[in-house]
Order: sequence, then structure tokens, then C-alpha cells
Amino acid sequence: MSIKFAILGILSWKPSTGYELKKFFEESSSMYWSGNNNQIYKTLIQLQDEGLVVNEVIHQESSPSKKIYTITTEGISELKEWVKSTPEAPEFKKTFLIQLAWSDLLNDKELNELLSNYENELKLQLVLNQEKSKRNLNSPDRSPREILLWNMISKNIISSYKNELEWVEQLRHDLFENAINEEGKMNYNIIKNGDKKYLELLSASDPLSTEQDAVDLIALCGEADTNMLLVNYSALSEDFFKLKTGIAGKILQKFANYRVKAAILIQDSSILKGRFKEMAYEANKNNNFRIFETREAAEKWLVG
Repeated sequence: MSIKFAILGILSWKPSTGYELKKFFEESSSMYWSGNNNQIYKTLIQLQDEGLVVNEVIHQESSPSKKIYTITTEGISELKEWVKSTPEAPEFKKTFLIQLAWSDLLNDKELNELLSNYENELKLQLVLNQEKSKRNLNSPDRSPREILLWNMISKNIISSYKNELEWVEQLRHDLFENAINEEGKMNYNIIKNGDKKYLELLSASDPLSTEQDAVDLIALCGEADTNMLLVNYSALSEDFFKLKTGIAGKILQKFANYRVKAAILIQDSSILKGRFKEMAYEANKNNNFRIFETREAAEKWLVG
């Protein structure tokens, strides 16, 4: 991606500081860029020297001064000429394909684990980008046509992850037709409530006790196209309820990182005691994760 024209494009939408540009690149799927932050500021200086942007220093009483960059008429013309230029064919630079090319060095267990890890990463990225699309983060909406264009960009990214996921699932199937389906370890239902739906985890052959278990559950949510989750307490390991193990914190942080709204149903009052009861009380003050004693209350909060 050309950092120069990406910056001009953002500034054509709205004036921004260097920090705001950095945040935009970090959060955007369509304008992902892996360079270092210094290059953003170097490019801004270059654009200013070329007369394509100008800046204004805003002094603040309680905060450091900030420098806001604005695109010039010449910058708009430069951006437009670049947009009109012949598009380049997409580049397919996937580190995973290089790994896969030499994966015959691995035994079946190691190869299956490699593919499984890649599959999980794809599922997580799919969930993340679906959520970004729903929340319509960092996209201009100055005209109906612009809204349509950005929506289609989002669909392009999501479809890319879906196609890659289908491909790796087919690869795993062809290599290991008799492999154990890890998802079979979890007993769950997809519950529809009006125009919304959530995944309800009823039980698990191996109670959830690791961050990887949380990743698998998030991936299931992604496949079901929902970011809402109801977990029955019996699907969680005993160590989840012992805060000193740190398991609850790690699992809940994974849910938060991927914006999964999670409710835990605990109908056994004997579990809600001590430090865990204190944590549950604090948790019920936020909108990301809560604990409920009745299914009706949990569902109302999830879809409400």
C-alpha cells in the first residue's frame, strides 16, 4: 500500500494529527500497513514540502499542543490522479504458503496442528472484521455512493477470509479424512431471538480452561455470524472459578479483544462466593461480560 496516497485519502476525508493517522491504520482492515510510525511523520513532512498538505498547531491548556494536517487543493488533485491510474493486480504474499511448501518435513500430528492454528487465526480475523463491518468503524459516509463503496470493500475483505478458510478446511479434509473434529468437543446451539441470534454453549467434553478454548469458542461464534455468547457454567473448568489461577481473566480478555458479548449462566448459588462473587458483582457493571442466575435474564441482556 502506498502510504503517501493512503494519508492523502484520509486527509481528504477529515483533517487529522499524525497520531490519529496511526490509529486509523492500526484499526483499518482495508488500509492495513505494517511500516513503522516514523514513516507516517516522514511522509507528512514530504507531503508538506510538496505543497500537498498544510498543518496548524493547536495549543491546549491541559494537554500538549497538537499538529493537525489538512489536504490542499493540490493534494486533492494529486490524489485524484493516482485514483484514476491503472490499478495493480493484487499481490499474494502469504508467509503461511511458504511454511506449507516445506511442511512435508512434519509428521501428521505436527502438520495437522499447523493447519489447525492457521484455521483458528483465520476464524478470529473473520470474526474481527465482521464486527468492524457491523460497527462501521473508521469509514466516511459523505454520500450514498461512498457508503456503498466502503461497504463493498468490507465485503471483499470478509469474503477473502471466508475463501481462505474454506480452502484450508478442504486441505485438512483431504490430508486427514479421519481426523477428529475438535469442534465436536463442544455441545452448543444457535438460538434465534427475533432478528438476532446467539451461540449457547451447553457443555464441553473437556471443560474450558485455556485461552485456546476461548479462541475455539470465538471461532464458533464467527461461523455462526454472531458476537453474542451464552455459556453454561458446567462447560467451564473448576479452575475458572478460582481467580488465583488467572484462567477467568485470560478467557474473558479474549472475549473482550474480539468484541464477543458474553454471558455466563450460573444456576448453582454455591459457586457465587468469595472473590469470584466479588468479580461477578463488578462484571455486572459493564456491557461486555455479565453473570446471570436465570437464562431469561441472560438472554434479555444479550439481545437487548
